[in-house]
Amino acid sequence: MTDRMPVLYLSHGAPPLADDTTWTRQLADWAADLPKPTSILVVSAHWEEAPATIGATTTVPLVYDFWGFPDRYYDVTYPAPGAPGLAADVRKLLGGHVHDDPVRGLDHGAYVPLVEMYPGADIPVLQVSLPTLDPRALYDFGRRLAPLRDRGVLIMGSGFFTHNLVAMRQTDGSAGAPPAWSAEFDDWGADALATGDVDALLDFRHKAPAAQLAHPRTEHFAPLFVSLGAGEDRRHRTVIDGYWHGLAKRSVQLG
Repeated sequence: MTDRMPVLYLSHGAPPLADDTTWTRQLADWAADLPKPTSILVVSAHWEEAPATIGATTTVPLVYDFWGFPDRYYDVTYPAPGAPGLAADVRKLLGGHVHDDPVRGLDHGAYVPLVEMYPGADIPVLQVSLPTLDPRALYDFGRRLAPLRDRGVLIMGSGFFTHNLVAMRQTDGSAGAPPAWSAEFDDWGADALATGDVDALLDFRHKAPAAQLAHPRTEHFAPLFVSLGAGEDRRHRTVIDGYWHGLAKRSVQLG
């Protein structure tokens, strides 16, 4: 391949995303507009482990890391091929500070969007953990992974642009306007992405309005920093926006 693969940061939703026909169509259309990847590397908000840990390189059961949903959401499968070659490349790029967890399957931050984007499950997928929540360290982590783009690898950071489940439950965001804290943070983030202000995004705790409410814990914003580093340039295009039960589902393409 002569062209570099883009990098994604997407808001992955929860298992009921599959019932949202607008969002599923948006994800499917996005995938259709991308070059077909040779493999996919996912960094999800739902796996924090240090040092960086590589998940299964064979097809193993999914991780249903959610509770209280109807049985049908636990019946979803996604038997994507493993990606041992990609795992070897990741180990080389990250040096010796890498662990392996050969039985750790894809969590819902990975498979929920992939079911909609690549329903054939015919592209090898590898998941790697978030080794830290420090924005600049994650940005550097992404930069180290950037050469994979020249090998046809789609690097995907999977989180949620705003994520406060307690506050979400106190507001019926599905019925009308999103809560102010979510809208203010999303507007700020959209502007920072549009202008390529990576420094502001990395310092969002101090620069963004309602940062503490939008992200009481930062694991769902953290994959964006990996994507920003792997994207390497300042071309950030929003592909999906809007809200889901009051949470901003902004998703962007980099590079």
